[in-house]
Amino acid sequence: MAFDLDMIKKVYDRYSTRTAAARKATGKHLTLTEKILYAHLTEGDAHTAFGRGVDYVDFAPDRVAMQDATAQMALLQFMQAGRPQVAVPSTVHCDHLIQAKIGATEDLSTAKDVNKEVYDFLASVSDKYGLGFWKPGAGIIHQVVLENYAFPGGMMIGTDSHTPNAGGLGMIAIGVGGADACDVMAGLPWELKFPKLIGVKLTGKLSGWTSAKDVILKVAGILTVKGGTGAIVEYFGEGAQSLSATGKGTICNMGAEIGATTSIFGYDEKAAIYLKGTKRAEIAAMADAIKEHLTGDPEVYANPEQYFDQVIEINLTELEPHVNGPFTPDLAWPISKFATAVRENNWPAELEVGLIGSCTNSSYEDITRSASIAKQAIDKHLKTKAEFTITPGSELVRYTVERDGYLGTFESMGGVVLANACGPCIGQWARHTDDPSRKNSIITSFNRNFAKRNDGNPNTHAFVASPEIVTAFAIAGDLTFNPLTDTLTNENGEQVKLDEPMGIEMPIKGYAVEDAGYQAPAEDGSTVEVKVDPKSSRLQLLDPFKAWEGTDLTGLKLLIKAKGKCTTDHISMAGPWLKFRGHLDNISNNMLIGAINYFNGTADSVKNELTGEYGPVPATQRDYKAHGIGTVVVGDENYGEGSSREHAAMEPRHLGVRVILVKSFARIHETNLKKQGMLGITFADSNDYDKIQEDDTFDILGLTSFAPGKQLTVMLHHKDGSLESFPVNHTYNAQQIEWFKAGGALNIIRKQMVS
Repeated sequence: MAFDLDMIKKVYDRYSTRTAAARKATGKHLTLTEKILYAHLTEGDAHTAFGRGVDYVDFAPDRVAMQDATAQMALLQFMQAGRPQVAVPSTVHCDHLIQAKIGATEDLSTAKDVNKEVYDFLASVSDKYGLGFWKPGAGIIHQVVLENYAFPGGMMIGTDSHTPNAGGLGMIAIGVGGADACDVMAGLPWELKFPKLIGVKLTGKLSGWTSAKDVILKVAGILTVKGGTGAIVEYFGEGAQSLSATGKGTICNMGAEIGATTSIFGYDEKAAIYLKGTKRAEIAAMADAIKEHLTGDPEVYANPEQYFDQVIEINLTELEPHVNGPFTPDLAWPISKFATAVRENNWPAELEVGLIGSCTNSSYEDITRSASIAKQAIDKHLKTKAEFTITPGSELVRYTVERDGYLGTFESMGGVVLANACGPCIGQWARHTDDPSRKNSIITSFNRNFAKRNDGNPNTHAFVASPEIVTAFAIAGDLTFNPLTDTLTNENGEQVKLDEPMGIEMPIKGYAVEDAGYQAPAEDGSTVEVKVDPKSSRLQLLDPFKAWEGTDLTGLKLLIKAKGKCTTDHISMAGPWLKFRGHLDNISNNMLIGAINYFNGTADSVKNELTGEYGPVPATQRDYKAHGIGTVVVGDENYGEGSSREHAAMEPRHLGVRVILVKSFARIHETNLKKQGMLGITFADSNDYDKIQEDDTFDILGLTSFAPGKQLTVMLHHKDGSLESFPVNHTYNAQQIEWFKAGGALNIIRKQMVS
């Protein structure tokens, strides 16, 4: 669990020389983002990226963090790489496989029993290869990382899309697929397209009901789920410096919902306070010594339009609490307009469940602000109308807030404390409902609210807000209630009004914990045996994907033409499927079952050209594979947005899909496809999407001269015998083309290790 001070010192030693070189090369002042990126460029790429405007460059991250659902596949891949130990500090966190059903104690006990095989695998593989292992119940990966490993000016990759949470402590932390993590753990550089820069200037200061969560809810409304794609968002200004480190973490965490590569705040006094409060005073002292490198240059923040590709300004003093949703995290409503929106859109006004916590909002400050509202419900004789759950972010936070009496307050107002895990946020929730077909509303302090995300029910209207707003709504049980202005009728028939929330940024008595849940790896893992039962339904050793055959791809059939939003939840659902994250063949039975077929408006129903019948997507694809026929998946805009789960790329690859052809890709998913040797291409003219017919046969031409920046051609053979062709684009660079030719990046890594 100990942080590596020697590693941090080496990082900090690079700053002065790299920053000076970058200023000299560019002739300009630098943003914080540029300073960190330049400090982590590999030596070979240092001279190429200082001017920006470059394409893909190689970085050397300081850390890798993996959650249990994605770690299984990442480590199964790493086992193929041939290394005796990970090359950089790495950790595994068991937070995704615990289903919220009854309460913390019972649910954790059940999870340890049901998932024993997986936990034992992760513990043993961590022990063997030198990874730190955080046991089930220890907490959610992002909160644990913030409390233990994040440091100002560092760079980390994590196999979860909300890895940017560590940006609250001034770290460039980026969500990736397991193949990327495998590369870094194997000691290879990590490749990233050099990002655009979005600056968010925060002025004023939060007060009353408004919280840090409302900053990102507002930004999501401005930028939408695609507006941050290909960009790093850097927050600055006196308003930024007034926010707590955990509040900044909340903002960075949910930056994943605008498609941002990551988000970051500069190092300041609030960061120092948090580092010292979490027993990392040595890091704070080291950061203080180079603090001018851990924030953007003053000239940048004085004239941000000259240094950022886009600038947004938000006055925190004027910012209202927001509620975002339903069905998308960027549909932003100021609280003053939300009730009207509920009525005008005929959304269910009755609130059935309020849920607080998760990796986004489970800090000590969050819990205390929410508890101050819960305490009022008790004191003012208000009966809580909706179900209410609390998910602590880590055992450190849970133990501390229990010690200080806050969990007891929640329980007294009718709340149920769940395990320190992701739970309902990712669909790991046994929802209590008497009629799943009824349109209903829930509100959470989580980050995502796509249809079926939380409870698998397409009729659930999920809204996102701050923990204190969620708590107030749970008490009222009515989404047309405005806690800032409205009153409630208590059990005595009196009209009472909720006072503004009051919170404590850091525990007055300090943090405390009896067992944080950490297991250190063996000093010598050479004798540790990692066992995977060949008969297991949950774990399966991987076989390498086949290399490209060296020809154009011809005679491909259309598997599905997906209509509208197609997130990684549509491509590879979570919920009950999480138990198969370590078994590629079994989890492939969920491939694209959530995508809507353009030709019949139905999910999991596509035409099998071999039989002429309609059937489930995975079964249809397995039939094509059995007959040696490759297929094409066609998609809409921002295909693959959402979670970093690489299963959404590996499943099509495993089942024989050859090409993903879409209007545009989400960043992580596009990279995941490339890593697995899949061909991911985009329409040069998005209107060509309309040319795809249900019975088409595809040829992909130009692969024998596949080169960066050179278009390929799609030839459509329509059922009536006519032909139609159009150009398509790709973003493959020379190295990524080699991945495609080799059948995947891992095949190249393995050869390098052997040689």
